Amino acid sequence: MLKLIKGLHHFQSEIFLSQKELFERLAMGQNPDALFITCADSRINPNLITQTNPGDLFILRNAGNIIPPYGAANGGEGATIEFAVAALGVKDIIVCGHSHCGAMKGLLNPDALKEMPSVAAWLGHAEATRRTVHENYKGLDEEQLLNVTTQENVLAQLENLRTHPAVAARLAGGHLNLHAWNYKIETGEVFSYQHEEGQFLRLTELPVANERRRSRLSVASSI
Repeated sequence: MLKLIKGLHHFQSEIFLSQKELFERLAMGQNPDALFITCADSRINPNLITQTNPGDLFILRNAGNIIPPYGAANGGEGATIEFAVAALGVKDIIVCGHSHCGAMKGLLNPDALKEMPSVAAWLGHAEATRRTVHENYKGLDEEQLLNVTTQENVLAQLENLRTHPAVAARLAGGHLNLHAWNYKIETGEVFSYQHEEGQFLRLTELPVANERRRSRLSVASSI
């Protein structure tokens, strides 16, 4: 706690004062550029990764960056997504997985969750991921299997996202773009699967014009 309290003092005495106009403007309302859905893992910092400021991202975090299909759960995910799309009018939604994800490790090893029944139940919303990996990926070592699981989970959650009425309506009207990314902690790289090419590419390697054209669907990789 001492570290956090010292951080608060530094923020109030140094950071806030240097950006006072920004925070005064934010007090009048928010207009985020995107909804960023990612894992609750403490090693992931969406604003740091994207170099964005307060007010730029509407952020939803939970274990495994999981989005239950519409009506499948009574948690805050559905409400957060609906508010971001219907009330704030975000134009882009990013689902971002990451390397070394503990939730995905648990998905692959359910016996390790015997003492965490709530976590096990939550990961039930990623059953499509588990089954896809089990049936389609054989002979991979532990690290490769975890990487593939993380990638497949991002794609599966993107499909779950499409079941939410507010998202489906905006997609049908061409007013919303979906992106799926995967962040590699040890290198700082973000990988995105380009549907047209059928391959994984580093996001920083994509031409801006092409990225805009292809932004309807991106599926990330940690390989």
